[in-house]
Amino acid sequence: QVQLVESGGTLVQPGGSLTLSCSTSGFSVPSSAIGWFRKVPGKGREGVSCLSNSFERTFYADFVKGRFTISRDNARKVVTLQMSRLTTDDTATYYCGASTGRAFCMTGPDLDEEQYDYWGQGTQVTVSS
Repeated sequence: QVQLVESGGTLVQPGGSLTLSCSTSGFSVPSSAIGWFRKVPGKGREGVSCLSNSFERTFYADFVKGRFTISRDNARKVVTLQMSRLTTDDTATYYCGASTGRAFCMTGPDLDEEQYDYWGQGTQVTVSS
């Protein structure tokens, strides 16, 4: 019944901006954290950013600090990732994940994909000229 659905991925030029959304449903109580991850072929999911539903806190991987912003709506149903100054290195399939109590988005280990229990199907972001 828990469902995460990503949307917004598309082709974008280097230096451009893009906004991804993660719509969540089916949680009896809010998850402890929602994270954005990205994956390229041959590698596991790489943590990008997370947002705590338990605390007023967000966390970002170093490679996106100052470029990406994570936020949520007041109902805690939609989590958005605003991406700017995109480079070709940002090309990946982007996933949102939900942690049910292992991750609280306080520090780097909370961007470990193993701390998340539910995943969306992913949305493709391609940065190319």
